[in-house]
Amino acid sequence: MTSAPKPNRVRITVTAPDPISREGVLSQLRRYPEIELSEDSGPATVALLIEDVLDEAALSRLRRTMRSEGARAVLVVGTVREHELLDVLECGVGAVVWRREATARRLVHAVLTAAKGGGDLPADLLGRLISQVGRLHRGCADQSGGFRGLTQREVDVVRLVAEGLDTAEIALKLSYSERTVKNVMHGLTTRLHLRNRAHAVAYALREGYI
Repeated sequence: MTSAPKPNRVRITVTAPDPISREGVLSQLRRYPEIELSEDSGPATVALLIEDVLDEAALSRLRRTMRSEGARAVLVVGTVREHELLDVLECGVGAVVWRREATARRLVHAVLTAAKGGGDLPADLLGRLISQVGRLHRGCADQSGGFRGLTQREVDVVRLVAEGLDTAEIALKLSYSERTVKNVMHGLTTRLHLRNRAHAVAYALREGYI
């Protein structure tokens, strides 16, 4: 019988295409008291998925895991092309970590961020994504000067989320309270049925808001 997650610990499952990769990640994370490793397929707060590349088989495994686990997800991957990232985020992945940067400390940070509903993307990937989507969606903004579906306040907040700022930094930058920033993001994700901050960024990029 699967036990419930212990208080103040994030329960995670680890999925990998081979046993060596999986055991390597498990051995790195076992020494961190804030992480509780699930050795079976029981309920977890975060699903950690390891892939080399995002081919069709990898995307199928990702979607299958997200459907069965129902958890937030961290993807550890060798490479992601810009157009693949939107698919990944829409599956519910809250954080992406390059395999070459997947130290124990980096993985723990990504897991804890995803567990709180935050987004964590490599800066180089986010920069390339913004450039690519900007080219694809240039001119998508409403000609009247407004933004379809998003208020100006929401656009301002999501743009700073895309730049990697946390709630406190966004509040300071925009002269809002942290509660206001949280309310803006909650209202946006609820209204548009988005999973988390990373999904909100993906939506805003794809629709041409930022």
